[in-house]
Amino acid sequence: MLIRLLFQDPLTFVILITVLLYSLTLHELGHGYAAYLFGDDTAKRAGRLTFNPLKHLDPFGALLLLFAGVGWAKPVPINVSRLRPYRPGLFAVSIAGIAVNITLSVLFGLLLYWLKETQPEAVYYALIKGQAMGWAGVTALVAFYAGLINLVLALFNLVPVPPLDGSRILMALLPTRLHPQIWRLDRYALYTFLVILVDIQMHGPLSRALDWAQNAYLQVVLG
Repeated sequence: MLIRLLFQDPLTFVILITVLLYSLTLHELGHGYAAYLFGDDTAKRAGRLTFNPLKHLDPFGALLLLFAGVGWAKPVPINVSRLRPYRPGLFAVSIAGIAVNITLSVLFGLLLYWLKETQPEAVYYALIKGQAMGWAGVTALVAFYAGLINLVLALFNLVPVPPLDGSRILMALLPTRLHPQIWRLDRYALYTFLVILVDIQMHGPLSRALDWAQNAYLQVVLG
């Protein structure tokens, strides 16, 4: 997906990758700061409450972002037993990263909409012709990809299967007696990601849902 941009427009690619690395960083910071607010300072003591993207980088997740448009950073360490109160804390921690990605997607969408209204020619050449003309064209391409990918990251993480954030949100709504069984499903995380990747490659239900969401997003932003 994004790797094609490296050969088409190296400058835009470098800027976009920087933006996306910070998007993944902010996602993890959202989890870490939410945990801190609810009494768990594990991420802070581990040095993970930092804006340095290298502290959060997961090489495999970053590569998937380049080639599949879906990826992840290294999860911040969280001790859920220290969250007070537990269920509201678990809910807040779980949804915080998703909220960050949705916020970023909206901000990039607003930026793209503003460029469309003020620099329509540059946006046209950037998005239709694939030619970034000046700062407006580069910014439009970065906002276009960053907005879409942050939206995909938010929706991807909402899938309620371990170890994705959606499973933690679901846990916060379920009786606590069920939580130990759900936590144990994390051991199958690799299989979860493999199934999701196959679904994306085969254009399965999840892939179609993400495509629909992206099209709806672009319809709202670009008309």
